Amino acid sequence: MFVTARDGTRLHVEEAGSGTPILFIHEFGGNHLSWEPQLTHFARNHRVITYAARGYPPSDVPEDIERYSQRIAAEDAVDVLDGLGIDKAHIVGLSMGGFATLHVGLIAPERCLSLTVAGAGYGCEKETEEYFRQVSLNVADNFEKQGSEAFAKVYALGASRVQFQNKDPRGWQAFADRLATHSSLGAAMTMRGVQARRPSYYDLEAELKEMMVPTLVMVGDEDDHCLKPGLFLKRVLPAAGLAILPKTGHTLNLEEPIFFNLLLADFLAQVEAGRWGERDPRANPAQIMRTD
Repeated sequence: MFVTARDGTRLHVEEAGSGTPILFIHEFGGNHLSWEPQLTHFARNHRVITYAARGYPPSDVPEDIERYSQRIAAEDAVDVLDGLGIDKAHIVGLSMGGFATLHVGLIAPERCLSLTVAGAGYGCEKETEEYFRQVSLNVADNFEKQGSEAFAKVYALGASRVQFQNKDPRGWQAFADRLATHSSLGAAMTMRGVQARRPSYYDLEAELKEMMVPTLVMVGDEDDHCLKPGLFLKRVLPAAGLAILPKTGHTLNLEEPIFFNLLLADFLAQVEAGRWGERDPRANPAQIMRTD
């Protein structure tokens, strides 16, 4: 089915199951099909929903760069909930989808039962922020000039993707094959409009400190440019927990689906039981040992 976003862009949506809703938002290198290990697992007890982001067929591929931004990506997630008549949902995102998830928590916290921000942080580190923007623009040019089928062979072998290939060559090949089918225009526009222009977490510190939605941050320990941003989110978000997956790269939900699902299931259960709250004020990070 399709949901129409507030600017008229049609977004392809798929859902299964019944119960408390979970909305899954995919990464740049994936699409709505990337969440299959999670959809099949969580549909047993939840209403699971995923969608293809704008620029990812069968969703529309706008040709205007101004129809792509971090704000629009977050609004699209809210529009999907609206289109399905869902008041509140658990929101789960990977990488680009993790950024969108966090921003849904900032612009519409009343729509979020919880947030899961996985493998998100590229471009946040201040020392590499400008470099990341330039690389994003280079990647956009490569998708546009070479086409997705050709450039996917390069992009799929990034420094934080090879862990997936080493552990699960068949799963990684399916990921790379999907990437090769992406719209070259959509990939380029997404890189230029969303990735290259999104704000760093560090620039949002004041807003993040006020965001009370229960949040699980997940990071692979070999996803180097997400580690420090993940620790930053743990430090500033009042109700955040941090899970670091060992010997793991960027594509968390596909690379370690069992581990990912277990962590997510436990988190959702704690949230739904009212057991995932703010950090106990007695757990003062400035204290090393109590002396009195």
